[in-house]
Amino acid sequence: MLLIGMYMVSCTTNEEITLNETKDQDLLSTVENNYVVFLKESPTSNLRKSQFTYLERQELMNLDANSFASEYQLPKLNVGNIYGGVLNGFSIKIHDEKTLDQISNDPRVLRVIKDQIVTLAKPSTNNVSTFSTQTTPWGISRVNGGISYSGNNVAYVMDTGIDLDHPDLNVNESIGFNAFRFGRDGRSLDDFNSHGTHVAGTIAAINNQIGVIGVAAGATVVPVKVLNSRGSGSYSGIIAGIDFVGANGRSGDVANLSLGGGGYTPLDDAVEQAAQSSGVKFILAAGNESQNANNVSPARANGPNVYTISASDINDNFASFSNYGSPVDWCAPGVNILSTVPGGRYASYNGTSMAAPHAAGVYLLGAARASGSVNNDPDGNPDPIISR
Repeated sequence: MLLIGMYMVSCTTNEEITLNETKDQDLLSTVENNYVVFLKESPTSNLRKSQFTYLERQELMNLDANSFASEYQLPKLNVGNIYGGVLNGFSIKIHDEKTLDQISNDPRVLRVIKDQIVTLAKPSTNNVSTFSTQTTPWGISRVNGGISYSGNNVAYVMDTGIDLDHPDLNVNESIGFNAFRFGRDGRSLDDFNSHGTHVAGTIAAINNQIGVIGVAAGATVVPVKVLNSRGSGSYSGIIAGIDFVGANGRSGDVANLSLGGGGYTPLDDAVEQAAQSSGVKFILAAGNESQNANNVSPARANGPNVYTISASDINDNFASFSNYGSPVDWCAPGVNILSTVPGGRYASYNGTSMAAPHAAGVYLLGAARASGSVNNDPDGNPDPIISR
């Protein structure tokens, strides 16, 4: 179990779910007997990803997935998420071990892994009414942020959605993505939790004389809803969101992933491939279990345009909860971070979930630089503190 942004994050199998079963029946149904299937690249897949729009790629991949299912006498309805943007695969329900073994050993298949649920247990918060004046959170000052953004790039917030009506945020839902198909989360990209809105505010809260100011103030934030109102999602849905960003984002955009769980190779692979092929900078929370980030996905992902972020406090001391180790690229403020929450309100949270969006804002503004190093890094190799 991991602490992500003061949120407990766990990877849970169906057998382990007890008390929350009635609350997440849609997700339970989604992951039950569900598997993520990555196919090996082929001339056909390379052609699909180079010459068609995202929607066309999805349609072509869907045809391939349905054909694959038919070969194994599986109903087309068993096919779930389609990964045709920059990835090559799909999720599918497989009910018997014999078929699972056959698919796993199919020469076209790169990897098959069981789907899982990711859950954020929401902490208590100190909500604050709308400010009559604007304040600059300490973390924004520490990374030399609070700069009014004048560029054309966007920040994809892969999270619980974003409050679409918050007066301190510039949200573009028209280019967003929703991994859910049912319930109110399936009908809207609005944030019914608070986590995604808090992340978005640190990246880009508007310089408008109210509330707070973000690192890249006023930049457009795009909701990519992969976690629902209870802070729950599936790995298959998160990978679908990554595939969407990889296909639709462009160089100069950033994608913030303040989420994670135990090691899950398909998630790592998806981040690395999407970041490399699109030029989008993927910013990953290191996680909050006070352990080596090599045990955490996607924090352990590595490669071009992939950055993992640990957390520090106002005195540049390493946060006691933060993960550490070789996957970490930068440290950023993550303790007592004031930012936006739904309903036009504000709250302070702790966690690497709060550190990562500081880095996302810096990269949205341009190049990053080191501004000193964090104190007391557990791995003995102090992480540089990111700044613009």
